[in-house]
Amino acid sequence: MVRLDENEISFPDPELYDGHDGLVAFGGDLSIERIWFAYQLGIFPWYNPGEEILWWCPDPRFVLFPDEIKVSKSMRKVLDREVFTFSENRNFREVILNCQQASRKGQTGTWLSDELMESFIKLHEYGLAKSIEVWQDGELAGGFYGLQIGSVFCGESMFAKVSNASKAGFIHFVESNKETIDLIDCQSHTEHLESLGARMIPKKEFLKILHKNNERK
Repeated sequence: MVRLDENEISFPDPELYDGHDGLVAFGGDLSIERIWFAYQLGIFPWYNPGEEILWWCPDPRFVLFPDEIKVSKSMRKVLDREVFTFSENRNFREVILNCQQASRKGQTGTWLSDELMESFIKLHEYGLAKSIEVWQDGELAGGFYGLQIGSVFCGESMFAKVSNASKAGFIHFVESNKETIDLIDCQSHTEHLESLGARMIPKKEFLKILHKNNERK
C-alpha cells in the first residue's frame, strides 16, 4: 500500500499493485483533479469521515453490463404504470445530500464526508458527474449519482424515499443508455444491484474495458 503525496497527483498502477482487499493507496487529498484521475485508472476513494483517505481498486469488481439488466415482472408493472418520472442533472446537490443522509443496512454513519460531497458537486459543475432523479407527484422520491467516463458510468451511491424508486430509476437509466454505455461500475457488491443483474468480473477485465474506453476518447 502506497502513501500518496499531497503535492503530486499520482497513483500506483492498479494492474501491478495488489493491495489488501483492493486497498491501493492512502492519503493525498480530495481535489477534483485527483478524483477524476483516480477514476480514469479504476480507483475510487472510500473511507470513514475523519479518518485518512483510502483509495481502492477491488478484485473482483462488481459491474453491470447494460444488456444483462434483469427486470422482474413486478418492477416492469411499476415502470409500465408510470408510477415515477425521471430526470437527469435536475438537482445534483439534492440527490447527493440525500445519498449522504440515507440510512444503510449494517452502517451507523455515512462514508460520504462533506468534503467528498463538495468535490463531487464541483465535478458535476464541470460536467463530469451526473445525477438521475426519480420523481413521484412532483416530489423527489429517489435517485443516484456517479461519474461518466466516456462509455463507462461509475455509479457512486443511491437513495430511495419511496419503495422501488431507486430501482426504477436505475432500470430506466440503463435501458435508456444501452447504446451509449458499455459498462456500469458498481464498485462493491450489494444484493440490491445483484438482483438487477450486476455481477463480479476480474479486476483485469474491468481495467481492460476502462482503458479501451479511455483510448477512444
